[in-house]
Amino acid sequence: MDDLGRYARQSVLAEIGVEGQKRLLASSAAVIGCGALGTHIANHLVRAGVGRVRVVDRDLIEWSNLQRQILFDEQDIALGLPKAVAAAEKLRQINSQVQVEAVVTDVNPDNVESLVGDVNLVLDGTDNFETRFLINDACVKLSIPWIYGAVVSTYGMTMTIIPHETPCFRCFLSEMPPPGSVPTCDMVGVLGTAAAIIAALEATEALKLLTGQAAAIQRKLLYVDAWTGEMEHFALNKGDTPCPVCDLGHFEFLEAQEGSWATSLCGRQAVQVNTRHNAGREEGHGTHLSFPQLAQRLRSAGQVSFNDHLLRFRVDSFELTVFPDGRAIVHGVTDPALARALYARYIGA
Repeated sequence: MDDLGRYARQSVLAEIGVEGQKRLLASSAAVIGCGALGTHIANHLVRAGVGRVRVVDRDLIEWSNLQRQILFDEQDIALGLPKAVAAAEKLRQINSQVQVEAVVTDVNPDNVESLVGDVNLVLDGTDNFETRFLINDACVKLSIPWIYGAVVSTYGMTMTIIPHETPCFRCFLSEMPPPGSVPTCDMVGVLGTAAAIIAALEATEALKLLTGQAAAIQRKLLYVDAWTGEMEHFALNKGDTPCPVCDLGHFEFLEAQEGSWATSLCGRQAVQVNTRHNAGREEGHGTHLSFPQLAQRLRSAGQVSFNDHLLRFRVDSFELTVFPDGRAIVHGVTDPALARALYARYIGA
């Protein structure tokens, strides 16, 4: 079969054509996060013939993932495969013409530029704001387009960012939400079809960009609720105040002035996760968690107790001790990446 034969139904589209298909085969993309969004996104890109796809993820597969993360099955769990590895193996079986790279790592300020610096496009399959702000810093600095996507419960949203042409993610969200202030999938659930819809929208925007049709992208934030059928577009405009990233070139997350970091505690099976965001320079302006609100959210997932000074949350074999400033000690782990993943999952930053 001709190399383009498998893409016949796609290359006949007026929007893509044979030349567009050739451009896809010569292009590259990085999918950061290989969960509900990332598995769908990577699946679409590989089937569409994007020539090189890098899949980056820090986690192993769990039983609860199978409800919506389409590249995994029970055998992957039995083998104990990392998400990126299992996904790459499936994707190579789907399309041997595509070079699929699996990277098992925690995306952080030290490695993000190397993970995205040699691709044409970055797609968001993550589950936390910290990584998105970090991706935004790196992509704006390196002038690489990226596509934001998020899904929780039955709804999700997406926006396409072309550095120095459209508003960036920091223009859209000036500060990272405090820990515990936004819902997470572990707390309120996620509808698999909602993830599929947002991922399909992200992948469609990717096809536009990779075929050289930036003029066709959606230059608005698109919100979709899969359950109610509601769909809305929100205009994205730069504010009167200069954006610290795309206007001033201040890359706080990339320079590790914002976000979180984890440190193993010597002599203990525990890791401390510290939050930098909102750590105000002036007394009284830093993060201060509402333990009653956080406890109310966490009770559906595990055992919670708190006083004026700390909150304890037990789930499976782990315990998180959370302090008012957002700092937490994660007991039952020695791997900083796992501690940060648990923090992101349950505290939500």
